[in-house]
Amino acid sequence: MPASTTRRIVFLAYEDMNLLDLAGPLQAFATANRLGQVEGAPLLYETVIASVSGGSVMSSAGLAVDTRAVATLDGADIDTLIVAGGCKGEEFTVCPELVAWIGRHAASARRLCSVCTGAFVLAAAGQLNARRVATHWAWVDRLRQRHPEVRVDADALFIQDGALWTSAGVTAGIDMSLALIEADHGHQIAIQTARQLVMFIKRAGGQSQFSVPLATQARDDGNFASLHSWIASHIDEDLGVARLATMANMSLRTFVRVYTATVGRTPAKTVEAMRMEAACRALESSTLPLKAICTKIGYAEEQTLRRVFLRNFGVNPLQYRARFSERPGPARAT
Repeated sequence: MPASTTRRIVFLAYEDMNLLDLAGPLQAFATANRLGQVEGAPLLYETVIASVSGGSVMSSAGLAVDTRAVATLDGADIDTLIVAGGCKGEEFTVCPELVAWIGRHAASARRLCSVCTGAFVLAAAGQLNARRVATHWAWVDRLRQRHPEVRVDADALFIQDGALWTSAGVTAGIDMSLALIEADHGHQIAIQTARQLVMFIKRAGGQSQFSVPLATQARDDGNFASLHSWIASHIDEDLGVARLATMANMSLRTFVRVYTATVGRTPAKTVEAMRMEAACRALESSTLPLKAICTKIGYAEEQTLRRVFLRNFGVNPLQYRARFSERPGPARAT
């Protein structure tokens, strides 16, 4: 489709869908429209919200959404199909009529996408067989059990597998939408859209659904919550195991044993992960040289940062900055 042609994005809605799964991506495309509009040129995107029968569809948040019937789209040129997630209760029930419609029309769309548990709908329509996909972390095991032919990645924020794009829970749909906008119209429109939405441009895959503190909290029973908060606010200081044990009011041996059993990794690994997250934020959002970033995150040597970065991400810090920086232009040499 030529860049000068408006791309039609069709959102598929159903009863008890998660409102933000729909509204978040919808706003991202609307914001891109406003920022990318050139006088006399067509809009970047036309957005359509459709459901099986059309009319009012009630979201799980209690807010109704006006939709058009999917039958009105038969024969229409659809660039991207996006299925929202969400359901009522703890069991995802797919709408057979919606599944059937997707089965008939998926091949004619340039891209097929899902947000959160929308992956269950695409899987039921046979669109995820042998594909690598993302979904909400709380639904990973159920998607695997129901559709063992699908390769579910439990950590990814969103995944592109050819023309198939799938995202993790709720706000991850906005991250995916920013990546779709970048693929369509370039880095600058995507960056400007992200800033208007007060978001970072997210990594294009391989990023955990949780930040390090959130992931750590998910494993913790609450015993180390204060310690983790303290680590995050003192990331530039000496965070050796002996000091952490003192902060936790435990003997060194007891601290290491209890912490590792509770959190599932050593205290040193948690500190390293938090420092890597802080380094990533600095590389993405600033032009600070590596020496200054090392000082901010508690590393004495740039070589240490480079070595740990390569071990965790497979690229060096400057390669990471060149790919994920929010600031235009080449990464600054250090």
